[in-house]
Amino acid sequence: MARRDAWRDRGLVALAGGASTIRAGAATGKVWLVGAGPGDPELLTVKAARVLASADVLVHDRLVSQDIIDLAPASARRLYVGKRKSSHSLPQDDVNDLLVALAREGLTVVRLKGGDPFLFGRGGEELLACRAAGVKCEVVPGISAAVAAAASVGAPLTHRGLAQAVTFVTGHASIDADGGVKEPDLDWTALAKANHTVAVYMGLSTAPMIAARLIAAGRAGSTPVVVIENASRADERRVATTLSGLPDAVQAIEGPAMLIIGEVAALADISRPALAGRGDREAVGGARSSAAPSARPLHHPAGGPPPPLRGGGEIVRSGGET
Repeated sequence: MARRDAWRDRGLVALAGGASTIRAGAATGKVWLVGAGPGDPELLTVKAARVLASADVLVHDRLVSQDIIDLAPASARRLYVGKRKSSHSLPQDDVNDLLVALAREGLTVVRLKGGDPFLFGRGGEELLACRAAGVKCEVVPGISAAVAAAASVGAPLTHRGLAQAVTFVTGHASIDADGGVKEPDLDWTALAKANHTVAVYMGLSTAPMIAARLIAAGRAGSTPVVVIENASRADERRVATTLSGLPDAVQAIEGPAMLIIGEVAALADISRPALAGRGDREAVGGARSSAAPSARPLHHPAGGPPPPLRGGGEIVRSGGET
């Protein structure tokens, strides 16, 4: 009761006839968990666009682009429940209950999530909450950020002779009682195997630790890495580096960003001229490490020239500006 009263006070949901009743004459509605993709509206699925057009209420995350939000009917109520690291506009349990409460009002509820609902999107928790409450819930998959980022830079996540496996991991770590960042609970030995792509979500703040753990587990410091910020969006940026140079390379990135670690990252096309409205392309050389005088430049497995790099972590912008 107190939670729903708080929703009403914040303008999130008004429950007609009291907090525990369904609107008079209304059948129970339905919740749609919809993947909004990486941000480019053209990468939204046809089904996602159709479901969006039917929304009575749109419950959306921070990473959903405004162009996609605008595809919902003008009459649909828009509720923001986004999260940033250590800052949640609404706790996840409250989001779960909110979806159920809205559906019980007889509304078509579209829960719009960046990427895919079931890949580090907590969509499973929301689906289970709806099931437990007896509310109909259907999932519309979306293009995940790793897939979109890889496609944008032309670095296939798997490639014959370079990567026979790909693993999606989260670099996001919880905060301990003292305010320190906990280390992600990952199998570093398995991730350090060669010919294996590691796609890291939410890994900017923990990139130095990720690089150190992978190198300590046996992955070469010269392993290619490409960082893609705001994949598929107009302000997309690309940074190429190596595993040993990753801590320095991410300093200029604000996120959200994907880290693609592995031999396939050397195939990334970051040197082509920037297209109008398609963001910056940058190349960052490997940072110096104690293991070698300088990190080796990326090697292009296909035999072609590598992207233009400079040692010591300097940024090379299109047109030669440094």
